[in-house]
Amino acid sequence: MTKLTTNRGNARYRVSDPFSLARSIFGYDPFFDEPRAAKATFSPAFEVKEREDAYLVVADVPGVAESDLDLSINGNVLTVSGSRAAEPRREGETYYLYERPYGSFSRSFSLPDEANTEAIAAKLDAGVLTVTIGKRAESKPRKIALSNGVSSTDA
Repeated sequence: MTKLTTNRGNARYRVSDPFSLARSIFGYDPFFDEPRAAKATFSPAFEVKEREDAYLVVADVPGVAESDLDLSINGNVLTVSGSRAAEPRREGETYYLYERPYGSFSRSFSLPDEANTEAIAAKLDAGVLTVTIGKRAESKPRKIALSNGVSSTDA
């Protein structure tokens, strides 16, 4: 059990932390609504949007190195996976709060038929991954010219 020292006036008191065992074994802290262990899985937030010329998949992946990211395409399914490694715990360090999630993640997205899987670009900038998937030329909107209704054979 962890011993805490508090000062009250001129007197020093040593008190025991009754929750230290629960924190170390279960990741439980009675002062939070849910166990921290339940929030420990790293799951980046994604955004998928469509522009006139492309589809964009944007993900917040702070602390993930480019070498720890893997993007693959299989048919019309884009898979983004990676991992964020935890900092090593050092002897003598005491954590009073440990909320930063670590671990592996993988997300798959079904792309529409209009997506050109041969025209994909990805970049990682300041912890934000942006994947741009081009659209096929035949799926892009185009103008159709109207004729005046008189054909060249009518004259």
